[in-house]
Amino acid sequence: MKQLFYLTTSLFLIIILAGGCSKSNDAQVDTEYPVIDLSAASAFPQQCGIVKRGESFTFRARLSDNFELGSVSVDVHHNFDHHTHSTEVSACQMEAIKTAVKPFLLIRTFPIAAGLKQYEIAEQITVPADVDPGDYHFLIRLTDKEGWQTVKGISIKIQ
Repeated sequence: MKQLFYLTTSLFLIIILAGGCSKSNDAQVDTEYPVIDLSAASAFPQQCGIVKRGESFTFRARLSDNFELGSVSVDVHHNFDHHTHSTEVSACQMEAIKTAVKPFLLIRTFPIAAGLKQYEIAEQITVPADVDPGDYHFLIRLTDKEGWQTVKGISIKIQ
């Protein structure tokens, strides 16, 4: 009788454990990078775009991911030494190499609400009036919830 009890209990535990360890075929794994779309007419800035010292502009882009967006940040810094981060095919007319005196530097993260697959960002950025004019990079970093990251680097001018 004890053997039957142990056998029945053992079989029951094996069935419970096997059922709990089964892998669902419905689980999807995110292996795609998020997308930064600057092709809309309202997207700004664009490659070779111009922004003015002492003025504000609205950073606009369409952001998307196949599962869920995570965060977006921008990095604006001078390109007076002609280094490159550009992800664009077309090149911009560059000014002569120069030494930075008071360059504009902005590194900012903008919030994206949880659960979104698409987001139209429209964030105000102010360029101080006393920064060095010239060639700058505008880098956009978009990370999805899983950690995949896309970087879009464009060249702009501050006048």
